[in-house]
Amino acid sequence: MRLHGSRRQFLVGTTSLAGMSLWPVAVSAAALGYPRALQGPMVGAPGPSHFTVWVRASGAFDVTLEYATDRDFTKVLTGPTVKARSEDNCCVTLRAEGLRPDTIYWYRLKFDGVYDREQPFPYRTRTAPAGKADFRVAFGSCCRIQFDPEQPIWSVVQALEPDLFFWLGDNIYGDSDEPAALAELYGRGRLVRRLEPLLRSKPQLAIWDDHDFGYNGSDGTSPYKDASLKLFRNFWANPSYGAADNPGVYFKQSYGGVDFFFLDGRYHRDPTENPDQPGKTMLGAAQKAWLKGALVESKAIFKILVSGTGWSTAENERGGDSWGVYLSERNEIFDFIRDRNITGVACISGDSHMGELNCVPQSAQGGYDIYDLCSSPLAQMPATKNLRQMPEVRIRDTWTRSVNVGVLDFHMGDQPRLTMTLHDVSGTRVWEPLILTPADLTNGRRTWDVKADPGELKRLERFKKGGGYYGTDVPEGWPDRPYYQ
Repeated sequence: MRLHGSRRQFLVGTTSLAGMSLWPVAVSAAALGYPRALQGPMVGAPGPSHFTVWVRASGAFDVTLEYATDRDFTKVLTGPTVKARSEDNCCVTLRAEGLRPDTIYWYRLKFDGVYDREQPFPYRTRTAPAGKADFRVAFGSCCRIQFDPEQPIWSVVQALEPDLFFWLGDNIYGDSDEPAALAELYGRGRLVRRLEPLLRSKPQLAIWDDHDFGYNGSDGTSPYKDASLKLFRNFWANPSYGAADNPGVYFKQSYGGVDFFFLDGRYHRDPTENPDQPGKTMLGAAQKAWLKGALVESKAIFKILVSGTGWSTAENERGGDSWGVYLSERNEIFDFIRDRNITGVACISGDSHMGELNCVPQSAQGGYDIYDLCSSPLAQMPATKNLRQMPEVRIRDTWTRSVNVGVLDFHMGDQPRLTMTLHDVSGTRVWEPLILTPADLTNGRRTWDVKADPGELKRLERFKKGGGYYGTDVPEGWPDRPYYQ
């Protein structure tokens, strides 16, 4: 994480207002029904010379972004004006351009020429660094406001002070083919009080999984997927959405010398119940080609694959819908990384309703071991599916006691390293951190048996000998174990 002074400053949008300048009284609206924000603002895709702001307006009128380098707006800089449209749920995205890298900017919005009197103070955000920099990412998945409207995990995220936050799917539990229902849940989610300060100050990037794509377990055969994609684009401010000739929510984001590859595992997905054989796809041919090409072109030290579902064999079971039932395609991607000598790849994921840190030991196939940190849920009931599931290697025991949030710390100095951690609802770090260096993520390097907890290695040995991972007996429902023979 960057060690600049802003980490020690109090975030705008909290209850403390000391020392903050009021906006001019003259701009305050005089009557009810004035133009305003229904939800937001929310900071979107970042860059060294720009920042992005999303907001949902209360009507179909112009929304204007203003920004400055000080909270008193001594010099007002006027950004773009975008007209909110009812067909877009009155959601707009505005981008301030031509800015200085790694710099704090204050911003505010005008709605039909007036400021929102319910939000009388400006907010602040920060542009991305121009090159390599220390920074922190927080991420999670499975945020069900119907289950928990308070969502205390956001207080933990605020205290962790990330530079960016990634939403890895099931960001709402729509489970509907009605666009109005999805829009209602997106809107409700943006009004969670503990979340609002994070939305307004830190860049938010998102992909989806089944519950915000459609119904539970839905795939590329869904007749509602284009309507879902339109809603998703309305309510998020990613840098892009798929390709012009290949719809979806996948994109690449660079930050601080790291490349993040956000994947769409739903829009082009074959049905999960199809046999796992060459040709079965989660990504679709065009997205997979994009990913391979982008990995080859990347010069980043670390390259992070961002998926809505886990990368290991853990859900290689009946009813599973992770990469565990798309292993032919997963292995194709991992073999490509090995064969093209692409270094520095690690993975993050969501969906499982438990915290996990697993490894796919590609060193056994001449590559390097690929680690996957899963954070789930943010606001949903934790699960104990770990009792019947088995990844290739568990590096840490599963976390099923509470909601949680994942953290990636990138230290990009003379000795770069990536530190992976998971924090529970009290903010406590639930495991010892996993530290990865560029040397660890290089062909021919075996690390999984050094980095795994000794207790997990003992459990794995018991499992290989025919016992249960968590006991001496094999529970009913364990998957076949050809990988371990």
